Amino acid sequence: MAIRVSSSSSLSRSCLLLLLFFVLFAVFLVGASADDVSPDEDIDPKSPACNNKFQLVKIKTWVNGTERASIVGLSARFGATLPADASEALKLPAVLTNPFNCCTNLSSKLYNSVALAKRGDCTFTAKAKIAQAEDAAGLLVINDNEELYKMVCTENDTSLDISIPIVMIPRSAGESIKASMASGGRVEVLLYSPKRPALDFSAIFIWLMAVGTIVCASLWPEFIACEQVDERYNQLTPKDQPNAGMNREDIQNEILEINAKGAIIFVIMASAFLMLLYFFMSSWFVWLLIVLFCIGGTEGMHVCLVTIMSRICKDCGRKTVSLPIMGEVSIISLVVLIFCAAFAIFWAANQHASYSWIGQDILVARGDNSGGEAIPMLLRIPRFFDPWGGYDMIGFGDILFPGLLVAFSFRYDRSNKKSIWNGYFLWLTIGYAFGLFLTYLALYLMNGHGQPALLYLVPCTLGLIILLGYFKGELKDLWDYGRKRPLSSQTEEA
Repeated sequence: MAIRVSSSSSLSRSCLLLLLFFVLFAVFLVGASADDVSPDEDIDPKSPACNNKFQLVKIKTWVNGTERASIVGLSARFGATLPADASEALKLPAVLTNPFNCCTNLSSKLYNSVALAKRGDCTFTAKAKIAQAEDAAGLLVINDNEELYKMVCTENDTSLDISIPIVMIPRSAGESIKASMASGGRVEVLLYSPKRPALDFSAIFIWLMAVGTIVCASLWPEFIACEQVDERYNQLTPKDQPNAGMNREDIQNEILEINAKGAIIFVIMASAFLMLLYFFMSSWFVWLLIVLFCIGGTEGMHVCLVTIMSRICKDCGRKTVSLPIMGEVSIISLVVLIFCAAFAIFWAANQHASYSWIGQDILVARGDNSGGEAIPMLLRIPRFFDPWGGYDMIGFGDILFPGLLVAFSFRYDRSNKKSIWNGYFLWLTIGYAFGLFLTYLALYLMNGHGQPALLYLVPCTLGLIILLGYFKGELKDLWDYGRKRPLSSQTEEA
């Protein structure tokens, strides 16, 4: 089965190849996921007094009565649980333990205060026992790095009786509190652990965005780009180039075909790229990927916007301007290109801003950090109604590759004059939507563990079209589509 992707210029075809190549490794690396702390693990020793769930903890801080930025910590396997609402928690003074490791008898007064101690020199349960013995109302353990380490019991803690909350905080947060105290400030803290909603609307939105993108991309050539004007007016193509005078049929026939041999080579090259990514990952390499995605995103936005504008206003692209090297180009095409390039540059310069996710979903998307920057390979949406914030996300390739199959089914239905109910497009669209639903259901049932979305999408799309083709007796024709005339054409000639 050959998969064909329409392409209206050599520039867009090159960018499409570039995007397909770099998106493939994103499919291997990322599925649907969420920005959560890792779920509970069953490898640590448990007892009735050491069986708490690990929970994220919000710590509000005040210095001399002025509220500062909140700190995110992680509760221990043992100790008291924290209230879910800030109104139910108490604001208490914070006190540094002396000695600071909280491993021996303390000289500091901790009555009705939250103790701060550094990690190390003794077990977490030993620190908790000493702080509780000094009538502390809670214990914040400052980690020696920025990670939130899971504080568990030892095998000897069989009769543990800790009735105060124990929370791990990052090193930077602990150093900030210590600095405020060292300068004579009075630090107060309030500890609570808000619950995540069972369902955030961002998951529904990203589901709609993924399904809608595939449907729109499948219908695009038929209903949006079917009446494009001359190539000169919707691409930055010099007038005197050979393809400048192409008619509509020639443009539609200029396609990029991905056959079986090309797909195998594509997978091998992408696997080799993954190896390079593993051994040579660095910030400059990530920036190279960001630049490449910005270039591809600029070209993609340019093609889409010019096509839509040419569809709405057929004469708006008739005015041209002569440029060096480029020759005669459409003014509207040039203006749109400048806008798209400026959009890409603005996103790249502000990719760490809170609003940057909008540009990421329009232009490119981003993934895990490396060297302070992020690999562009994810579509993500903030959890607007989650007190912890974070993002719901899906791999860029989890939309692109199933989308190629869905678009193929639409093209096959049209060429064989199949109705919406008797064809493949509707059922593959429903299958993709259902597979993506299963992905997020598994994400929820597995406590936020990132899911490989293609594990659910492939059976619901590729498996579905194989079954439908088999029962309809059209499986061979589906495989050979593009290499011979459609069945409907053969029937009409007969």
